[in-house]
Amino acid sequence: MDILGTVTKNDIDRITGNLFMTGGSDSTNFLDFTGAAHRRNVINFWVLLILAGVIASVGVVADATATVIGAMIVAPLMTPILGTALALVLVKKEALKRCLYLVIGGAVAVIAVGFLLGLIIQGEVSAATNSQVSGRVSPKLIDLVGAIATGLVGAYALTRKEVSDTLPGVAIAISLVPPLAVVGLTLESGQFGESMGALILFGMNVSAIIATGTLVMLASGLRQAVRDSDYELGEFRGVTLVLVIAILALYTIPLGYGSYQVAREQYVIAETRAVTEEWAEDRNWAISDVSVFQNTLTVTAVGRPPELDAEELRAEVERANVAGLDIKVNLIIGGTIDLPATNP
Repeated sequence: MDILGTVTKNDIDRITGNLFMTGGSDSTNFLDFTGAAHRRNVINFWVLLILAGVIASVGVVADATATVIGAMIVAPLMTPILGTALALVLVKKEALKRCLYLVIGGAVAVIAVGFLLGLIIQGEVSAATNSQVSGRVSPKLIDLVGAIATGLVGAYALTRKEVSDTLPGVAIAISLVPPLAVVGLTLESGQFGESMGALILFGMNVSAIIATGTLVMLASGLRQAVRDSDYELGEFRGVTLVLVIAILALYTIPLGYGSYQVAREQYVIAETRAVTEEWAEDRNWAISDVSVFQNTLTVTAVGRPPELDAEELRAEVERANVAGLDIKVNLIIGGTIDLPATNP
């Protein structure tokens, strides 16, 4: 297959050297995993990954978007993930094992960093109080679409040297290390459901990169370029591609459920706000916020005395389609106190 026709013989050493971490000034064989260049590159990988894990965990705890983005740029985890796709395309079992080891081992290491940082800080880290967590524990189908597009861009940039400068942007667009940091932090906080959600997001992104990377490398004529470079090439079987795509497709089940939950929450919020705002207005109060989190519908009402009857408001809320949800009513009493000036 040579649809894109982008990879040449001169590109092979660059691509394999980068993704298999065998490239270096003292390396003459970019499929040699025993040389000093590979050892040095692997050491660099672990140093950068651990530091990226620390940065991401600190950014999540501080709820600092800029810090989390910094971790995305530093993290080298995309290299062995795309390396896994390359190993599948070239049918190199040893390279596949080494890349998967780095992906799985790296994921465990970042989770451990997040967990250890969670032991040090005071308080829990959860979606209820942290936007960095809440944005990564409820993946939806739209996230899968974004992951697939990002994986396509990353693989395409890799096969074309002239557009490889876009790879830092790809690292920011795809979420790899931050979800793992969230897994570790929420595990330490006992929020196991949130940990699973963040882990699903990471797994989905990894699967998307591998699937799209495999497709782009096949379409770019990479296998033919390898033949022209006199490297040994295994026989690629269609079942490999089917299996990779099937694994990615499996994520549509939890992601579809997550999308359904979000849509239902938005419907409940809209219905609840409609029935409560009219009711509260008649009593000179106002509904300032309606939200749904962890199967609890929260309504916040603001006004002046006399205080509203919370049970009466709850009954009004139940006019909306809120079956199966607990209801929490927050009443915020306002008012004005005059403090006249006193004569000196």
